[in-house]
Amino acid sequence: MNTLVGYVRSGKPDLTNRQMALLLAVYLTPGPHTVRGLAHTLGVSKPVVTRALNTLGTLGYLRRERDEADRRNVFVARTAVGNDFLEGFDSLIHDQDRSDRRQPAAALC
Repeated sequence: MNTLVGYVRSGKPDLTNRQMALLLAVYLTPGPHTVRGLAHTLGVSKPVVTRALNTLGTLGYLRRERDEADRRNVFVARTAVGNDFLEGFDSLIHDQDRSDRRQPAAALC
């Protein structure tokens, strides 16, 4: 809980669960990633992925790239900004975990 509160207070954009799932799918699984493939992985429709990708693209967390071999295909690619965002989120989780380990068990209830 405290990790999420820290995230909300960080001033970073609030991501929906779908946006975060899409971001993590791209960063944690090997690519190349396509809208169709991500929709299948997440069990949602392609328009759902497209809407989430539009938001994540505007934030600079992901980008679309044309396949040079077949210009009809579009890949979803990682960005340095997205990587920095996820590293910061990871730090929040690990900082909170360390803090929780220092507190007595009764204080966590």
